Amino acid sequence: MSDSSAHSYWKANIRLVLSLLSIWFFISFGCGILFVDALDTIRFGGFKLGFWIAQQGSIFVFVALILIYIRAMDKLDAKYTLESSSKSDEASQEGS
Repeated sequence: MSDSSAHSYWKANIRLVLSLLSIWFFISFGCGILFVDALDTIRFGGFKLGFWIAQQGSIFVFVALILIYIRAMDKLDAKYTLESSSKSDEASQEGS
């Protein structure tokens, strides 16, 4: 992997991590603490939604974000592996 593609890979990786962490922060801190009073006006399974998100929902979202991260990183790895192998193939053909 060249320096530019390695830089692009890590830039995409950090962008993915920051976006998933911001979603997790919004759900756990925003919905579980800041907006809990507004969300408590809605019932979910017999419980106030704000309470439910603070107790269970943020955990479910966290697990879902882990699965999303795994899938997105598999795609990102495949993309940059294909790019690096195609560049390696081109370099080996030029050297022959």
